[in-house]
Amino acid sequence: MSKLKGVYNNILNKGSERTVKVKKNIAMLTVFKGLSIAISLILVPMTLDYVDSGTYGIWLTLSSVVGWISFFDIGINNGLKNRLTEALAKNDIELGRTYVSTTYAMLSMIFIPLMIVIVLAAPYIDWASFLNIEASENRGLVAAICIIVTYFCLNFILSTINIVMLAHQAPAEASFRSLVQQVFSLAAIYLLTVLTRGNLVNLCLGLCLSPLLVIALFNISLFKGKYYSLRPSLKYVDFHKLPDLLRLGAKFFIIQIAGIIQFQLVNILIMRNYGADEVTSYNIAYKYFNVLYMIWGIMMTPIWAAVTDAAAREEYGWIKNMQRKYLFVFGMLSLAGFFMLVVSHWVYDMWVGDKVSISFMLSLWVLIYNIVLMFGSIYVQILNGLGRLNLQTIACCVSPLVFLGVTWVLVDRGVGVYAILIASVIANFNGFILAPIQCYSFLSKAIRTNRQMEEIYSR
Repeated sequence: MSKLKGVYNNILNKGSERTVKVKKNIAMLTVFKGLSIAISLILVPMTLDYVDSGTYGIWLTLSSVVGWISFFDIGINNGLKNRLTEALAKNDIELGRTYVSTTYAMLSMIFIPLMIVIVLAAPYIDWASFLNIEASENRGLVAAICIIVTYFCLNFILSTINIVMLAHQAPAEASFRSLVQQVFSLAAIYLLTVLTRGNLVNLCLGLCLSPLLVIALFNISLFKGKYYSLRPSLKYVDFHKLPDLLRLGAKFFIIQIAGIIQFQLVNILIMRNYGADEVTSYNIAYKYFNVLYMIWGIMMTPIWAAVTDAAAREEYGWIKNMQRKYLFVFGMLSLAGFFMLVVSHWVYDMWVGDKVSISFMLSLWVLIYNIVLMFGSIYVQILNGLGRLNLQTIACCVSPLVFLGVTWVLVDRGVGVYAILIASVIANFNGFILAPIQCYSFLSKAIRTNRQMEEIYSR
């Protein structure tokens, strides 16, 4: 046992300080994300026991609709991630606190009024028509929307604490916070199944209020403790720093819009074209194969901030080396994904029984979609950390049009629900074509320039 512990510690502590930090985060993320995956898988059949497949599909669709609210953050949180990481790399704590305080203030000024406006307007919108559901399914729809909107708006402001953790290259802490939220959600749904009868409003309360309470407590405890020096304060709000946050943030904003259209619109398009039951089928398949992507996410989470830190110190060789290692891991996980596809039918039977029907073609395209995302994320995350966003921004202006156009053609030709996944794969051309080319080009040039400078200084 002591030998195994010694080997484990040797693996974790081998390499540069940044590499060690990345490996330790990955080790902790493996534990936290593994538990998160288990809870998310348990939550699906428990929820389907509480409400029927149609009601669960409506919840998923409403969450996607309300997810469009993140459109209004104008990319400020992603701008904060890079700027705060740079400030911490230079040990400029006061500048970091200014960035954090300004971000909290700006997000509050955006999302609190937005929340109030949407909640007041919700009763006057024909949600049943928008979602293409029967009037009999409309019960509690407005109340559910108000609950989800309140959760998303307040959660978006409070989730800035995650950016602070990531800037400190401590993504495991952010993952632990997510795990605690999931535990509370699971407990809430369990109590609801015991104490109440299943309906949409109760489901929304269970899945929204408990996570909101958890993230509020995390904000209070962390800013009173570990991140006390960066705690937000009105005294440190400086809107003159907004251009620093928004210079990158504006590009992230455009990228975010494309992401919202492609990711959040999927449930809406399935709901309108194929019905609520198909939304549930798609999400069950997505959750199954997303286990693969969640494992991949464990590996990828530390990279953005680590790349920003390495770039600030002009250590581009380290970035190139990490890229090669991630490509190897990607290959291994892709092989695991095809094994998951082979056994998917038996897994669905054990997991949700005959409550949901999922075709092989839907499973295949969900897998392909996840593989494409995994491959592209290697290069996209590196470029995000480097702040090299121009090409990605241009691509993201085109990709939503490609996604919607291909979806319209395939749905019109009678292709099944996986038509939307095919469109998503094609629309992700930046991830599997443009980003790899740009990444290889930039890193090769940067490493070559560094070597030339070293030769000059060594003379």
